[in-house]
Amino acid sequence: MTLQDQLDGFKAQFKKMAPEGAFETFARSTQELIDSGQAERALKAGDTVPDFVLTDSDRNEVALKDLLAKGPVIMTFYRGVWCPYCNIELKALEAVADDIRARGATLVAISMQGAADSEKSQKDNELSFPILTDKNGELANKLGIRWALQDYVVPFHDGFGVHLPAIHGDGEWNLPMPARYIVDTNGNIAYAEVNPDYTRRPEPADLFPVLDSLTATATA
Repeated sequence: MTLQDQLDGFKAQFKKMAPEGAFETFARSTQELIDSGQAERALKAGDTVPDFVLTDSDRNEVALKDLLAKGPVIMTFYRGVWCPYCNIELKALEAVADDIRARGATLVAISMQGAADSEKSQKDNELSFPILTDKNGELANKLGIRWALQDYVVPFHDGFGVHLPAIHGDGEWNLPMPARYIVDTNGNIAYAEVNPDYTRRPEPADLFPVLDSLTATATA
């Protein structure tokens, strides 16, 4: 079963079981984000990734330059431990993590949540790769993928116990759009997939041709 099949299956289940108005409200929020065109304005293939130093779930600093010294870097932006769609995606990426490492690349997830929630995400999803904390969504903002939730959708998040200002510790109702990047060793984006619809994600295998091309170029 593909990743998208799994996501579609969960979406259909949620539609049947969601509290009244929740499914429609989340869909309206997503459509407005799509219509805003923000995803099209985000950094894309050919652009340079802003340099960063983030912390992992053990509160160790992780610098982009150090990761790139080992090879290409795959960054996947993660909404949080509370997001079932994101957890399905993380498990799908874990299923190909060895294939990614075999191609000389490093895989990291990046979230606005704190270390404790990231540790739980890693444990629950049995991840072999880290989740880094993007405090206040500063990196997501530089990439153009951080967005502010509409006022009308906030009560539905609260109803599910997802109080983002507390989860992120910044007092704001912000999230990153789901996004996946491959950064080459020069710090340039070789692949970018930004989707304002959080129920849709690219297949993990889509990464392989790009990684193989980077390897071929490096050894030519």
